[in-house]
Amino acid sequence: MEIRNVFYLIIVMLLFGAETAFSQVPRLLTLSEVVAIAQQQSSTARQATTRKNSGKWNYKIFRSRYLPSLNLTGTIPDFSNSISNTLQPDGSQAFRQRTLSNSNSGLNLSQNIGPTGGTISVSSQLQRLDIFDNTHTSSYLAQPLVIGLNQPLFRFNQLRWDNKIEPLKYLETQLQYGEDMENVSFQASTLFFNLLVSQTNYEASAKNKTNTDTLYKISQGRYNLGKIAENELLQLELATMNAQNQISQGELDVQINTQRLLNYLNLPLNQEITLGIPNELPEINVEVNKALEEARKNRKNITSYERMRLEAQRDVRKAKADNYLNANLSANYGLTKSAVLISDVYKQSLPQQQVTLGFSLPIVTWGSTNAQVLTAKANQELTDITIQQQQQNFEQEVILAATQLRLYRQKVIIARKADTIAQKRYEITSNRYLIGKITILDLNTALNDRFQAKLAFINSLNDFWSAWYDLRRKTLYDFERGEVIKY
Repeated sequence: MEIRNVFYLIIVMLLFGAETAFSQVPRLLTLSEVVAIAQQQSSTARQATTRKNSGKWNYKIFRSRYLPSLNLTGTIPDFSNSISNTLQPDGSQAFRQRTLSNSNSGLNLSQNIGPTGGTISVSSQLQRLDIFDNTHTSSYLAQPLVIGLNQPLFRFNQLRWDNKIEPLKYLETQLQYGEDMENVSFQASTLFFNLLVSQTNYEASAKNKTNTDTLYKISQGRYNLGKIAENELLQLELATMNAQNQISQGELDVQINTQRLLNYLNLPLNQEITLGIPNELPEINVEVNKALEEARKNRKNITSYERMRLEAQRDVRKAKADNYLNANLSANYGLTKSAVLISDVYKQSLPQQQVTLGFSLPIVTWGSTNAQVLTAKANQELTDITIQQQQQNFEQEVILAATQLRLYRQKVIIARKADTIAQKRYEITSNRYLIGKITILDLNTALNDRFQAKLAFINSLNDFWSAWYDLRRKTLYDFERGEVIKY
């Protein structure tokens, strides 16, 4: 039994150890994988999707205003028991207590008229009146069919302007979604390289600590043999201590930037990850004119400028219309009939007509009418100036993004070559120091150059990929594939 228990214990320990080792294996993430995860499950991406859906539903609300609406209305019942002024049989007026119930229901079909701003409607109503005095009497009033028109004259037509502006707003939300998703890619790239720089610094510090420890031990032996001075040995000891401090700081930076990246990607915060260096650069040649052309076609800015101009024109038109002659034409034509029995109210109905024309005209406004119009015109002029400035800034940003990408690509090529040279130089310098050909000062210089070259290479990659995703979000165009970015 004891042997069997020991056997089971060994198996459990092996399985537990294997599971622990497996769970601690860091997950390797590339830049493209980080960007894809961010676009799929980051909070920023979900917010962008929500904003896009909100814009879609707002546009559907706007479109519904141009479709017929059918409404059922009613009051069942409207009961009253009160003393009121009542017409008597002899024509006089007297206060009498009355108990009555008034019930009604109606069906109304209406349609807005966009070009004129009016409303046409077709309705049908039925009303019942119950009087509870000495006797209970009932009567009905029916309007089987009533056709109505309500048409503002000389007024501001909100429907007409909405029909111009709301589609532009909807298009803006759809284009904004593409920009938001590319902003997600840009932010994910920034966090990726923040962590990659931290990991590179940490790895370089760890390698530096190993090398300085080795050199320090060798130097101790050489010092004991009298081949180097004490000052040189102390410099190596100080370098060893500095290397340990760099490891501690590097480890802290890795933890902080790892948590930031995992939080942005909405991944478990206890996930261990390591990043792959994106050495392969896309083979592209970005022309400035092409970048400007695609930015004008794909970004929301041009649509926004058009919408801003229309809104400024709308405000001027509204200021003029609201402060001058306004009139409203209301016309109804239909059938009506009252009867004691409900079966009789739809027989031999009588025609009914109603036409109303109302108007208002400001006479004395103490200059407020003209001031409102001039204010709207000044705001329109300010909008034109603002749009002109924003358009210039927009084009300059695109030109700068396209230019920077070319420069940063060349910078990566140079930095990669410098990193290779610095690494080889350090190896040669280290070997020469071990055989006593150079001083510790030369070795420290080579060590620092190797570290700085590696860091410069990673930073050059950061600059290039940041410029790459910045150009994508400013043009919404994939220059590698030669196609518009669509989501």
